[in-house]
Amino acid sequence: MYEWVLAFHLIAIICWFAALFYLPRLFVYHVMSDDTVSIERFKIMERKLYRGIANPSMIATLVFGFWLVSMAPAAYFSATWFQVKLVFIVLLIGYHHVCLSHMKKLAEDRNVKTHIYFRVFNEVPVIFLVGIVILAIVKPF
Repeated sequence: MYEWVLAFHLIAIICWFAALFYLPRLFVYHVMSDDTVSIERFKIMERKLYRGIANPSMIATLVFGFWLVSMAPAAYFSATWFQVKLVFIVLLIGYHHVCLSHMKKLAEDRNVKTHIYFRVFNEVPVIFLVGIVILAIVKPF
């Protein structure tokens, strides 16, 4: 059973990160657009990506993650690598919600951020991905 839960946890993680990599890229293109048709199209794409992929993937990641931990809670919570991983996960959930804030501002035409900001913002999930994978696979401490 553990392997099945782990497999679905990993699938959900991949989908979640795909959304978190693509959504800020859409923000870049959205901010750089100057015609109404493109701007409206980006609003739709951002909303559908966030609601249809990012949110369900985050929820599935957390559900399967909690399920995995519930199979051996003492082992997980006593491991330092897991405690640090939890910090990364909390920060990643925060990033996910910051994306929502940016998406709402863009949808309401209230954005004040530049495409350069969103290009840098787009790289943040890479840091989380590298950290989480190293912690979960290598277990450096």
